[in-house]
Amino acid sequence: MRQFVKTTQIAFLALIAITLQGCYSFTGAAIDPNVKTVSVAFFQNYAPVAQVTLSQEFTESLKDIFISQTNLTLIKENGDLHFEGAITRYEAVPLAIQGNEQAAQTRLNITVDVKFTNRIDPTQNFEKSFTQFEDFESNQTLTAVESALIEAVNVKLTQDIFNASVGNW
Repeated sequence: MRQFVKTTQIAFLALIAITLQGCYSFTGAAIDPNVKTVSVAFFQNYAPVAQVTLSQEFTESLKDIFISQTNLTLIKENGDLHFEGAITRYEAVPLAIQGNEQAAQTRLNITVDVKFTNRIDPTQNFEKSFTQFEDFESNQTLTAVESALIEAVNVKLTQDIFNASVGNW
C-alpha cells in the first residue's frame, strides 16, 4: 500500500511538471509555447564618454540571458521576440559628500532605451528606458573599476529587461 501511495505521488508531481512546462520555466519566465526564437539587434552607444566596448558587452549580455534562462533559439533577426535599442546614458556621479566637500562614493549610471517586439502576442510590445547603477569608492578611479562595474550593471539591466518582456506571471 505504501509503495502505491508513493508511486501515485510521483506520478502526480510529474503530471504537474509536464503541465507547467508548456507555459512556464522555473526562471520566472512566462513564455507562450508558440514563441520559439529570440533576436537581439546591436545596441548602439549614444552616451558620451562611455567605454568603447559597452555596446558589444551589453548586446551580448542581453543575448546570454535568453540563452541561459529559456529554451528559445537565438537568431540574427526577426525572432518571435525581438529587442532593439540604444545606450543613452553613461555617467559617473559623486555620492555621499563628506565634510571636506569630497565624495566618499561615486555611482556609475547606465540607461538603455529598449524597443521590445513580440511577434506572437503584440499586446506585450513595449518601448521603455531601463536604468541601473553600481557604486564604488571615490578613492578608486573609474578606469580601475570600470570593467567590473559595467559587468554588474549589465547583469541588472538585462535581468530587468528579461523580467519586463517574459517575466509577466
